[in-house]
Amino acid sequence: MTVLGVILLIIGFVTGIWILWTIGIVLVAIGLVLWVAGALGHAVGGRRHYY
Repeated sequence: MTVLGVILLIIGFVTGIWILWTIGIVLVAIGLVLWVAGALGHAVGGRRHYY
């Protein structure tokens, strides 16, 4: 999700389409929050096991 957000940020910046820029910022923020939550050991998306 974070990678998609960064790609949208770059595309939105280059083309000047502000909606892509906004969606990119939102996706990066959500991706970072989920990444930090997963790194701290919390179950992300209801997964308790990693298999």
